[in-house]
Amino acid sequence: MDPSMIALLICGLYLLASLVMGVIPGRKVSASVTGYVAGDRAMNVLVLYFVIGASIFSSFAFLGGPGWAYSRGMAALFIIAYGTLGMVPLYFLGPRARRMGERFGFVTQAEMLAHRYDSRALSVLLALLSVAVFIPYLTLQMEGAGLILSTISGGLISQPVGAAIPYVVVLIYVLYSGVMGVGWTNTFQGMFMMGIAWFLGLWLPYKLYGGVGAMFKEIAASDHVALLQAPGQLPNGDSWSWWGYSSAVLVSAIGFSVWPHFFMKSFAAKSDRAMKKTIVLYPTFQLFLIPILLIGFAGILRYPGVSPADRILPHLLTQLELSPILVGLVCAGTLAASMSSGDAILHAAASIGIRDGLAKLLPERLDDRTERLLIRILVVVVALVAYFFAIRSDVSLVSLLLASYGGVAQIFPLVFAAFYWPRATGSGALAGLTAGIAVNTLFLVLPELKPLPMHEGIYGLAANLALFIPVSLLTKPGSPEIIKAFNEG
Repeated sequence: MDPSMIALLICGLYLLASLVMGVIPGRKVSASVTGYVAGDRAMNVLVLYFVIGASIFSSFAFLGGPGWAYSRGMAALFIIAYGTLGMVPLYFLGPRARRMGERFGFVTQAEMLAHRYDSRALSVLLALLSVAVFIPYLTLQMEGAGLILSTISGGLISQPVGAAIPYVVVLIYVLYSGVMGVGWTNTFQGMFMMGIAWFLGLWLPYKLYGGVGAMFKEIAASDHVALLQAPGQLPNGDSWSWWGYSSAVLVSAIGFSVWPHFFMKSFAAKSDRAMKKTIVLYPTFQLFLIPILLIGFAGILRYPGVSPADRILPHLLTQLELSPILVGLVCAGTLAASMSSGDAILHAAASIGIRDGLAKLLPERLDDRTERLLIRILVVVVALVAYFFAIRSDVSLVSLLLASYGGVAQIFPLVFAAFYWPRATGSGALAGLTAGIAVNTLFLVLPELKPLPMHEGIYGLAANLALFIPVSLLTKPGSPEIIKAFNEG
């Protein structure tokens, strides 16, 4: 049998296993919106650990991460930096959010914030922002899936078809099982991709250089030594400034814990203890990034000139004489990274779009059955929109992710103030969020207007706080009972 067909067969078996893992949990949850969106609040530590970890480490991990290490060197360490820092706020915010969800029935982040600030307009704006930042994030996942299947098949499968195949599987189990399908497939996919990553990250340097230490010694003695100097390089070869590097870490860390699909898992946790244990254990998931970056460094000297840099992993697989079984397993691991984020994003985008967007614009409350139906319809719509951009975009995978973080970081001040600042008001939250989004978008579209070469999200946060705080102090607070509930120990 042709080697590429063997690799594709292994990928097909992996997709089948994912489908089975995703469909079975749907038979055990209630036929309610709470069951579909929050899994009846029954996720244990094991599922939470992998659903949180695997939903964050996506196509950018297997493709964008090695791509940055390959082309920008130590700049790629910002991924480890923000992942380590970004989990800290959730240790304090997550259990509080879980208790509020249990008390008031919240299943989404925007629903919780709209209740705290007593603002329907805020709910709709948060829904629009969430869906808007989810689109490039989901596009990233589809691009990664299409790239790996197209490369491994030697062009037999085109990139658009390669992006579509795994996401048909994702659509089926997300439509059928909701968040529990996402949770159990993420557990399976997380274990799988971690094993593949560690094998590749250690084996490739050994195969090409004789070991990890030998690889870095050879790079240090070459013309590419600048790639080993922090904070790394820009795509044009210039050094990345400390302004750019540190602000990218800060914005990503701030946005990390309030990603709507990530934050929503607080409402699905079985208990505060399960939530806190998951967060304490989470840094061990960060170890997954070490071998991922080693893959990129392994290609610097042996395979120069690969473009775009995101293709370095599939390029290595096609250039080295590897067993087609190994190639298939690596391909399946990359699909696992893509699908484990894509399914969570799809589920969250549709849940938030309907529950916090459309439902707030309608004069009458949606019944449970209609709401579930509309969420499922929006799952398909969001998938199609992201797929359209995936087959037409030529932006790097990490750039797509960084663009999303600037927008989502604007939610953090609202979440923090909801629990720790009783004087925060709905008018202040709405004014701050609107200003933050506007300024972040302005500098994203027109980066030449930035006074300093910092991430646009920093400017957005400055504008956010500049309005959020004074407008809150000048307007009347909401219900004392609700404020007390959110701010009690």
